[in-house]
This record gives sequence, C-alpha cells and structure tokens, in this order.
Amino acid sequence: MTTGSVTRLTPESAENFIRANTALMRPPHVPEIALYLADEAHDLWHRTEEQLAEIGLPPPFWAFAWAGGQGLARYVLDHPETVRGKRVLDFASGSGLVAIAAMQAGAVAVVGADIDPFCEAAIRLNAAVNDVTVGFAGSDVVGSDDGWDVVLAGDVFYEKPFADRLVPWFEALRARGAEILVGDPGRSYLPRERLEKLASYEVPVTRALEDAEVKRTTVWRFA
Repeated sequence: MTTGSVTRLTPESAENFIRANTALMRPPHVPEIALYLADEAHDLWHRTEEQLAEIGLPPPFWAFAWAGGQGLARYVLDHPETVRGKRVLDFASGSGLVAIAAMQAGAVAVVGADIDPFCEAAIRLNAAVNDVTVGFAGSDVVGSDDGWDVVLAGDVFYEKPFADRLVPWFEALRARGAEILVGDPGRSYLPRERLEKLASYEVPVTRALEDAEVKRTTVWRFA
C-alpha cells in the first residue's frame, strides 16, 4: 500500500486515504476497541516527516495508538464512573481512542479535539467501527471552556512551549470544577507537582514510535 498524494483534503479523500494506508487493529492494552492504524506492513509507517510534508500530509499521529492514550483509555474503561453521564472533551484526540473509550464507558457526549484535519475522518471512521458517536472540534481549544465535566488528555506534555500553554488552562478548568485526567508515559514536561497519581500500566508499544517495547504509563489527575 502506498500513501499517494494528498493535495486537496475533503472528507471523502481523507477517509479513502485512511482506509488505503491503515488496517483495523486492536491496541494491545485496549482490545475492546478497534481502530484504523498503521503498522510495519504499511508505507505510511516508514515515511519520514520530510517525505510526508512533500505530499501534503502532517505527521500521522492519528495512525498510531500511543502509550499515553492506551493507558488513559484503559483507566476510563475500568473506572466508568469517571465519565458516566458526563460531557467529555478528549483533547489532542488523534485516532479517537480515548474518546471512544469514554463513550463506551457511558459518557453522555464526547468531543474529540485535534488540529490535524485528518483526525476528523479518523475519529469518524473509528467511532463508527465501535458503534459510538463522537463529536469533533478542529480548532485550537486551548484556553476555551465549553462547560465540559471531564477533560481527558493522552500524552500531551512532550514539548515545553505546549506544556506551558496547557498547565494554566487545565488549572483554570479544574478550578471551576472540571475533572482533568492525563495519561503520560514519562514525558519530560509533565507537571508532576500539580498531579495526583491514579493508576499505572505497562503498555506494549513499538520501537518505531518509542525507545522501548513496553512503556510504563501513568494516569494522573490535576489536583
């Protein structure tokens, strides 16, 4: 399978691209959920960021089940009271893994937010496969507040400038009563001093994405 060229993105072309460059798989730590993901058999897996830029494609973070998201999704499924009957934001949603877990756990409504335009199609396809409905926000929602009861964020503290934007936003949401849960596999800019540990998991990943085959992933709550 080849990535081909992505020149003019439409919902149909995005869906066709995803179907052509991924396969339905179940993340090892969250086998209850099926996702369109790339693996070693797909050309998309092997493309560098420079090659992807040449064909008009951002880095396809949506095509992989990252450790932080798998850990957070596992926690939500094992503790459905976290989201049951609540309005949920899945921030930096990617494939929609955590959003789908929240819907399966009984959330009344979930929005997946991501600025990558491919994520809208990926989340729509993945939600349909799992027989749930997930909304989508394609704008930068950092600093906004739509009254969510719970905000879920998998693997977001990987860059200092981004972390510096997220911390005050999460703290403001927490101060007005929202629950903020973060799944993190040991990223450098995690604000541990502000967090309460809820659970830890050993999450299988691939060396093509991480520096190990298993990442110890922790779910934290903003205290």
